[in-house]
Parts: sequence; structure tokens; C-alpha cells
Amino acid sequence: MWELWVARRAGRVVDRAPRHERDRLLAALEEMRDDPFRGDVVPLRHQPSAFRRRVGAWRIFFDVDRERARIAVTEVARRATTTYRKR
Repeated sequence: MWELWVARRAGRVVDRAPRHERDRLLAALEEMRDDPFRGDVVPLRHQPSAFRRRVGAWRIFFDVDRERARIAVTEVARRATTTYRKR
């Protein structure tokens, strides 16, 4: 089982999402505890430990520390034309 850490900013975004989308995001985060690479997960370019998971119109950006079995959710964002610009 992986240890899941969610950044405060990412947690606030999830808390403010509409109820049905929040439920999907929370379910996806819980699934990541068992296997962070299950689902629609893609590694980010030029960042060996950074990934994104697609949950409908939302993206969960996270880093993986395989040695310590830790997942750090750095950001949760609704997909838009500017979602990936700062990545």
C-alpha cells in the first residue's frame, strides 16, 4: 500500500469541486493508494517521477517516490487550454 500525501492547494480544489466530480476525484485518490499507475496515468515529459491521472475533465498531477512507496499529489486542475503550460 502506498502512502498518499495531498498538497493543501490540491485538497482545497477537490473540496470546492461540484459534488459528483468531487466524489470521482476522491475515489481516484483512494484507488491510487493501492496502485498509483492504474487508470489513465501518463508520465509527464522531461520529469522522470511526475505523472498525471485523468479523471473526466480533471487532472491529478503527482510525483512518485518508489523507494519509500509515497505519492505526492501536487495539483488537481480542471482540464483547460492552459492546464499543461506550467508543467
